[in-house]
Amino acid sequence: MVNLIHSREVGKTKAKKFANQLYWAKPVPTFGDPRAKLLVIGLAPAAHGGNRTGRIFTGDSSGDWLVKALFETGFANKPISVSRDDGLILKDAYVTAALRCAPPHNKPNPSEISNCSQYLISEINILEKTMKVILVLGKIAFDTYCNVSNVKGLRFGHNKIYHIRNGKTLIVSYHPSRRNTNTGKLTW
Repeated sequence: MVNLIHSREVGKTKAKKFANQLYWAKPVPTFGDPRAKLLVIGLAPAAHGGNRTGRIFTGDSSGDWLVKALFETGFANKPISVSRDDGLILKDAYVTAALRCAPPHNKPNPSEISNCSQYLISEINILEKTMKVILVLGKIAFDTYCNVSNVKGLRFGHNKIYHIRNGKTLIVSYHPSRRNTNTGKLTW
């Protein structure tokens, strides 16, 4: 509930550069190919990205990074994502997050993760037959995926690759946030 209240408040106060835009400011749906081979899990919609545009990893620097990577690897039809109606189509990829609302200071509390995890469980179940690779972006996404999938004994670390049950592969990465990309912690 804290995250939803925060998302609505951000939608009212807005960032200066988006002052003339109507914010989505409610739980952000995930998107992609419902028969995806690749499942990408992030932290949450960005306050002035997905919370503004209504689509996760859209309209912010993390989304710019991810969508460009998806495009260069053949999973997206274009290298940018700026709005829900920009024509972006994902092929064999599905993008979701541990949370559906932007958390204050990008730090969700455990009850918010628990509440939203039911959506992630449903998506994993829907994709179970087609999904081959799970890419988790950041420690919260990693921990949440491992928890809801009952995967034990793995440790978070950038560029770790785990072969998990049913022939699936879990790839672990730092989140493509500005904190990680501008400092060089995560490079192209």
